[in-house]
Amino acid sequence: MSHLSQQLIAQAAATTAVALPQPAHFQLPEKVLQFGTGVLLRGLPDYLIDKANRQGIFNGRIVVVKSTDGGDIDAFRRQDGLYTLGIRGIEDGREVEENVVCSAISRVLSAKSQWAEIVACAANPELQVVISNTTEVGIQLTTDDIQQSPPQSFPGKLLAFLLARYQAFGGDKDKGLVIVPTELIADNGTKLEGILLELAHRNGLDAEFIDWLETANQVCNSLVDRIVPGRPDEATQQALATQLGYHDNLLTISEVYTLWAIEGDERVKRILSFEQADAGVIVQPDINLFRELKLRLLNGTHTLSCALAFLAGFPTVREAMEDEQMAGFIRNLMLTDLLTGIPYAVEEKVGQRFGRQVLDRFRNPAIEHRWLSISMNYTMKMQMRNVATLLHFYQQQQAVPHYMALGFAAYLLFMRGTHEQAGNWYGEAHGQHYLIQDEKAAYFADLWARLEPATLVRTVLHNQNIWGHDLAALPGFADSVSHYLSQMLQHGVRATLATALDKALAV
Repeated sequence: MSHLSQQLIAQAAATTAVALPQPAHFQLPEKVLQFGTGVLLRGLPDYLIDKANRQGIFNGRIVVVKSTDGGDIDAFRRQDGLYTLGIRGIEDGREVEENVVCSAISRVLSAKSQWAEIVACAANPELQVVISNTTEVGIQLTTDDIQQSPPQSFPGKLLAFLLARYQAFGGDKDKGLVIVPTELIADNGTKLEGILLELAHRNGLDAEFIDWLETANQVCNSLVDRIVPGRPDEATQQALATQLGYHDNLLTISEVYTLWAIEGDERVKRILSFEQADAGVIVQPDINLFRELKLRLLNGTHTLSCALAFLAGFPTVREAMEDEQMAGFIRNLMLTDLLTGIPYAVEEKVGQRFGRQVLDRFRNPAIEHRWLSISMNYTMKMQMRNVATLLHFYQQQQAVPHYMALGFAAYLLFMRGTHEQAGNWYGEAHGQHYLIQDEKAAYFADLWARLEPATLVRTVLHNQNIWGHDLAALPGFADSVSHYLSQMLQHGVRATLATALDKALAV
């Protein structure tokens, strides 16, 4: 069986198994410089640019910068930059299965051995956009000499590239770039721009360049959201190769849902014309709405459902959604308590629509998202994702959010460490031990060893060092959490869940 390549595409007959690019797509100019080759980039920005090219909108390809030789760079070269994206999931209650050969990547260059070729791209007048995903560690200020070949850090490499562009076009402000980092940190564009300016000063670059850097280029905050697990297991890969008729060493699986929210003005919107190709790409001056929806509804629901689902015997999110009671809790938690408590102005229909999309994502049969993985750094996630929502719910309703209280009680039960081994604390459920991956594990183990449940609840809720607020002062919340925790200890998690849902329906 042949490997994916441009030659294979040229010889391929019409097929319904996969959407293939047209020959004209390979002739499009290079408009994007991308730092990173990871699956998120392939599954989101690169796919969206390919989708726009197919619609005749953006009409540009991507030069990818990889920091080192080896790894997937060889596969990109063998396959002429082509890769297959398998899109799997649920959308509006309908199961989706789609395969696309993406042709947006023109070439992949190694910063280690091909830095001169990368810098030469700075003189390309067609270039308009820089995209990055170098992990959260990538956007950090380090001591870096941009005269090195190459500089060590991502910001150093980008600054050296921008300096080369400034020099190539004599400081023409029309040749500035739109720079969109997709690293998963808040205000990623603002932080990257600050690092670039600081590095420019540290490297003694002249004032005219620094002015061009700051005024001709736009570094945009962005938020990306798409689950891209990447390469499937061997059995799935073999089955897909048979279906597609070729081998693909870069085969990537993603969910259906797409969100790329980019903070920008009309110039940014015009340059990032691929926004028109997919409703999941949004360019507007303020993207805080999307950040809040993701943090409060998706992440917050994960965190408050995690312990309850795991202790009820559901290892994965999908399995929990296949159970009527657990799915009912997740839906009601999200759309009754959390949506009401979002500390940001959200139109109800917008929140409801987002919530339904999240529920579709949770049901995705192609994604195995394990609750134990979600429980990592549990206490920090609970504080970051849910405390502000809880406080705002009380401001809005002056009532106890009972689904949040049940989720919090389950969290406390999950954090009951029963034994310590090699510095790690373990809990017990269904006759098996599980690792509590939380820096507060020892704190909770100590409380469980010496306090009665009701006292433990009030002690934890009162701990302002953890929550930043005295949650025990919220009227009725401690009593409700204590009630649910007592019920789970006496009757079990599943019985408590069933009783709680029955009471809610009776109200």
